[in-house]
Amino acid sequence: MSRWWRSAWEETVHKGRVGRLLRGVEGLAYWLVVAPLAARLPARLAYRLACWRGDVVFRYRAGKRYEIMRNLRQVLGDELSTREAKGLAREFFRMISCEFIDVVRLRGRARSLGKLVEIHGREHLDAALADGRGAILCSAHFGSCNSAFSLLHASGYPVTSIGRLPSNQTSEMSSTERWLREFAYNKRLKRHRQRPAIEPLPGRFQVAAQAAVVLRANEVLTISSDATPLDADRARAVGVTLLGRQARLLPGVVTLAGLTGAPVLMVFMHRRADYRHQVLEISAPVPMEGGTETAFGRCVAAMDTAIRANPAQWVFWANTDDLAGLGLLPAAPSAAAIPRPYADEAGALLEDPR
Repeated sequence: MSRWWRSAWEETVHKGRVGRLLRGVEGLAYWLVVAPLAARLPARLAYRLACWRGDVVFRYRAGKRYEIMRNLRQVLGDELSTREAKGLAREFFRMISCEFIDVVRLRGRARSLGKLVEIHGREHLDAALADGRGAILCSAHFGSCNSAFSLLHASGYPVTSIGRLPSNQTSEMSSTERWLREFAYNKRLKRHRQRPAIEPLPGRFQVAAQAAVVLRANEVLTISSDATPLDADRARAVGVTLLGRQARLLPGVVTLAGLTGAPVLMVFMHRRADYRHQVLEISAPVPMEGGTETAFGRCVAAMDTAIRANPAQWVFWANTDDLAGLGLLPAAPSAAAIPRPYADEAGALLEDPR
């Protein structure tokens, strides 16, 4: 390696380390100090501050901005211009910042957040529980889904969630980042759950039994069914149509419904244009006729509709590997790995007059 290339490489690595350090410091300050204080302000000011922080992160995280824009255009194709993709990427960063304000406003009995959320379809959940077999709420990693589940629990519905914790799945997450997520995020959510989260990790064969216990107690079980299958689970994944492409997802929600007789209701939290007000929509029970793939296809169709209506609120746009794992993109190196000095140039190549 020539001296020039060695120098350029060392500079890139150095900038990457510095950038990661600065992002860590900023994230630590926001999660531990800024957001908890902002959440105590009037809602209009709290969410305006969160949006401002999202705009700042959108500007300086050029590599992640490019990755989100590229993923949006590759998956949605001609439906989306570059200008629209850039606007959605900006909205995505705002949504992430606002989501943590939601989590902090769950303090106490969650009344601070509850005042900002309209719950539509509560009668469907009440009817399901009146039947005595519990209820399965199926969602996607969409908007403030975790806050939505906690808000339902605080509203009087005993909620338990099934799903993999990011802090236990992301190998790139440092011990400090894991602690921060557990202390500032997970801990606040756990206060509004009936039972500890059920994690479907490899080798844990008791997951179905734990879920059945929840439903037999006539409680509510939540599942985000768009999770990327683990390697050990890919044989159980089924092909479904999502965003116009053939994806592979685990139909566990339908399997549990068949084993327990519990109804499946779709649930999504939509953020309004002012960012502080939200609508939590609960559907009528999803028909389970026609076999596993057919029934699960109806659940995926509801996810598809929600994502298309508000694309920026789907979290997977920020992770190329997850989109590839779902089958929506071909496997490729993450755009986050692009050296920072070239990220803006790469983003500029996407610009068009539309």
